[in-house]
Amino acid sequence: MQSKRQLLSVRLLGFPSGEGAELGTALAHPPRDGPSYSCLLGDSLQEPDLVIANGDDLSALAALLAWQPDLTRPALVIGSAGMEFPCAQLARPLDMFQMFKLLTEMARKRVDALTGMLAPEAPPVHERRRRIRLDLDTTDPADFVKMRRHAPNGGVLIVDKRGALRDHVARLLSAHQVSVEWTESAAAAVRLCAETPVSVVMINTSTPGIDPYALCSEIKRQEGADRIAVVLLVNQASGYDTARARTAGVRGLLDKPMADRHLVGALKKLLSLPP
Repeated sequence: MQSKRQLLSVRLLGFPSGEGAELGTALAHPPRDGPSYSCLLGDSLQEPDLVIANGDDLSALAALLAWQPDLTRPALVIGSAGMEFPCAQLARPLDMFQMFKLLTEMARKRVDALTGMLAPEAPPVHERRRRIRLDLDTTDPADFVKMRRHAPNGGVLIVDKRGALRDHVARLLSAHQVSVEWTESAAAAVRLCAETPVSVVMINTSTPGIDPYALCSEIKRQEGADRIAVVLLVNQASGYDTARARTAGVRGLLDKPMADRHLVGALKKLLSLPP
């Protein structure tokens, strides 16, 4: 019996559109004797299994270091970074055969680390900035304490054509005592956000009769709704309008289908729950 291939979600950092598209195409057609790969869209809230960064882009390298790569969080730098990184590096012109060979070895070590054979020395840091600084940070720590907002205290509202996802999310978050509600109506979603404490709204973009971008805009127009995180559940084949999403105030997207660990990880960050 043929064993199931390991699937790794990949985030590409800092590549020009042409090179990024070329890498995405290559990763979509990997060698048969290694893992398969799925590139995350730019606005995806899912934590990647693997990061590939452009070594010629300072912002990408800063984001890579903030991600804190290790055996369980492998990363690859492509290009002349000009310095050593705690991860693998490949020079340009890129040899695809060498890249896939290296990625396969990284994937094997990741599995070993996750199963306890090569336990990481320190646990990953779960609280990270959304905007990576490129300069030296000399800010007084007390100023950051003043800027820090209180953790969300609302629940999760799911907009979908059926309640099955609501039941599933409620089971996943049962240990955290987070309320999870469901509706298939845009009007009901707006009303619930106005009348009940809601911290996260998850909108399935395939829900009949729902314009997810218009619904997000309507929610965000309400008083106090700036702290509500609106997340779109998107099938990559159905498309995602980045410009409309950002104009409407969408926090980001999650791809369908997704593993429970990715769903729980995203919700924990949005709700400021402990790891």
